Amino acid sequence: SVPLGENLIPIQRGLTTSSTAIFIPFITQELFQTGAALYYGLNALSNNMILCDRKQLKNPNGLILGTPGSGKSFAAKREMTNAFLITDDDIIICDPEAEYFSLVQRLDGQVIRLSPTGKGIDGKPQYVNPMDINLNYSEDDSPLALKSDFILSLCELVIGGKEGLQPVDKTVIDRAVRNVYRPFLADPDPEKMPILGDLYDELLKQPEPEAARIAAALELYVSGSLNVFNHRTNVELNNRLVCFDIKQLGKQLKKLGMLIVQDQVWNRVTVNRAERKSTRYFMDEFHLLLKEEQTAAYSVEIWKRFRKWGGIPTAITQNVKDLLASREVENIFENSDFVLM
Repeated sequence: SVPLGENLIPIQRGLTTSSTAIFIPFITQELFQTGAALYYGLNALSNNMILCDRKQLKNPNGLILGTPGSGKSFAAKREMTNAFLITDDDIIICDPEAEYFSLVQRLDGQVIRLSPTGKGIDGKPQYVNPMDINLNYSEDDSPLALKSDFILSLCELVIGGKEGLQPVDKTVIDRAVRNVYRPFLADPDPEKMPILGDLYDELLKQPEPEAARIAAALELYVSGSLNVFNHRTNVELNNRLVCFDIKQLGKQLKKLGMLIVQDQVWNRVTVNRAERKSTRYFMDEFHLLLKEEQTAAYSVEIWKRFRKWGGIPTAITQNVKDLLASREVENIFENSDFVLM
């Protein structure tokens, strides 16, 4: 009975790997990367720091998942702060609940408040044009293909309904988009950048009755009470840390605002790629973009493209089932090597 470590009983037994591991309880799996790695907490077993550089992962796309009140936003704020202090990356936030205002101000960032009245934090007009495009918008010779996909998503949100856009609707919108952008692409002067009203006018010129129906749906957002997105962009998005506060947009405009912010981020990603600079994008309440088929498809497409263009997107949501709603949306899960729960 004396613990001398001598085996006095000549019996041997074979054990599987999992059974043998029980006798070695001090071996834990660690995540401790070097370089510009960020702090994400402590290992529950070893109490060692968890350090991860998402750029070293096969795919830096990430998800922050958890129940309400579990600390999703706090975890995102910690990552934003660490990334701001340690890296040179640009950081852009889509903030549906005005949760990040104080943090962004502390870090001398830029807060763009989008509201139905168009008034920003300082009371001055702040507008973002959903029709903004740059010549690097896509890898193809023509950036219109991806931009047309975005406009289709926007129109689907505007029209609504269970069936969404029909094939004829998509054809009409695509034709109108090409016509509207033709003058700007021939002479890329910022003053020639089209706005939503130009698309509305072009749709009215089309002979199909579907064009008139789509234009009628857009009228509320062009000349009606929700025309905040029918202006050219008048804010400079040149700060390292930019937060789009869309809380005041309300139910009618919030999904539209999130989609437009996502497009603005893509514009920034394409510019930063030419400068060999990474762009981190944090999307709170991400499940709102997954409820409509076209907007979900556009989000999945952007999600796939981000890595190649130097983007590091992070979706924050409590509705995991929305990520499993369809085979297409499941691609977001499959294309995310970083999951924080």
